[in-house]
Amino acid sequence: MTPKRPKGAGVFLETVEPRAPKPPDPSQLYAALDLGTNSCRMLIAQPKGSQFHVVDSFSKSVQLGAGLEASGCLSRASMGRTVQALRVCRKKLQKHNVQRMRLIATEACRRAQNSRDFIRMVKREAGLSLEIIKPEEEARLAVISCAPLVSTRTEQLLVVDIGGGSTELVWIDLSNVPRIDRPRAIMRLHAGFKPTQSPFPHAHVVDWISVPLGVATLKDQFSDVKDDSARFALMSCFFEENLAAFAPYDKIQARKGFQIIGTSGTVTTVAASHLGLRRYDRNKVDGLRMSSDQIDAVIRDYLSLGEKGRQRDPRIGRDRQSLIMSGSAILQALLRVWPTDHLSVADRGLREGLLYAQMSADGVLEDGPY
Repeated sequence: MTPKRPKGAGVFLETVEPRAPKPPDPSQLYAALDLGTNSCRMLIAQPKGSQFHVVDSFSKSVQLGAGLEASGCLSRASMGRTVQALRVCRKKLQKHNVQRMRLIATEACRRAQNSRDFIRMVKREAGLSLEIIKPEEEARLAVISCAPLVSTRTEQLLVVDIGGGSTELVWIDLSNVPRIDRPRAIMRLHAGFKPTQSPFPHAHVVDWISVPLGVATLKDQFSDVKDDSARFALMSCFFEENLAAFAPYDKIQARKGFQIIGTSGTVTTVAASHLGLRRYDRNKVDGLRMSSDQIDAVIRDYLSLGEKGRQRDPRIGRDRQSLIMSGSAILQALLRVWPTDHLSVADRGLREGLLYAQMSADGVLEDGPY
């Protein structure tokens, strides 16, 4: 028999102390995967001071957006190539036992009518959960990846990310931020472009834009133009026309205290060509500063080489010769509008931005959460 509870007896509950949040583990590995219109790239890294140390990486041209401009859909062949690459990424994630990761897809998946089917296919066949991010987050990630390259003398900053399917531009006013805090103020933008309640001085985002033209989509739009120089000129003018909605296009002209940071394969290839590198060297390219005149000289050299000459050039290569011209057309349009003596070359991008954002949010970087 179950004993009866005496009248008036209270119910005694054991007091349970709430568990303290698990402290961040600075030895934990983080992963960031960026699936773009042309390439699939991944970094696996460990926090180290205020930066991170890369443990493993992966990069492969999958041309996910091939044919997308004409059909509006991802092709069966491009999806198959991409899934094969993502299987390699999954094996690397398993090998390193990575628990903290973000795996993102950008413009090609945003535009494709069958992107949901593709995301399900990736989950089923590669065992990975891809997240299609919005253009604003893509722009934010590009910006914070470049924070270490921001000069303390910079008052007006333009960050440009030339992708395969789109190009993101963000104009930032740093004039009210103390010089020593300017790179950190850029890093804090991972929380959003609108200022939040914070005791720290904030960078003011004047405007940002995502132009749905990248090296692949711009090339495809002018593929019917046979003359190399004419095609280049048309691409450059067409891209500039698409900047009209960007507030700083005709309202802001800056030279003193102005810095452009360019992050893309186009910018790093132009830099390698300027340096005359026979073999690509990230240590020489990342952070290099170039003037508008130096960039123009490289682009004129590309045009004089012609298609066959660019294919033979070891700095460009057969696969990239057509893409480098559409990318150069974008770059020339930007420098025509905002000429500068200080274009900083960034061999970094969304993957680095993803890693900084994750590590900052977890408080495992030396400077703490931004």
